[in-house]
Amino acid sequence: MKKRNNKKKNKQSSFAKLSIFQNQKYKFKKKCPLSAKGAPIIDYKNIKLLKRYVSENGKILPSRITSVSQKKQRELSLSIKRARNLALL
Repeated sequence: MKKRNNKKKNKQSSFAKLSIFQNQKYKFKKKCPLSAKGAPIIDYKNIKLLKRYVSENGKILPSRITSVSQKKQRELSLSIKRARNLALL
C-alpha cells in the first residue's frame, strides 16, 4: 500500500507545476500564418492582407500578438509603410 501512495505523490501532472519562469518546452507558440504552405505573398498592393495586421488607429500590430515570424514581420512592416506612402492605407 505504501508504495502505491508514493508513486501517486511523485507523479503530479506537469501542468500543475507550470509557472511563469518555466523551461522552453512548456511554451505554446502558434506557427507563423505567413510562412505556411499556400500562404499569401506579402505585397504593398495586397491591401486586404495588410489591413489584418494594422490596428484601428493605423499602427502596425506586434508579432507577439499576430504570431508572425521575425522575417515576415519585417517584410510586412515594410509593405505597410509603402502602402501608407502611396495612400493605399
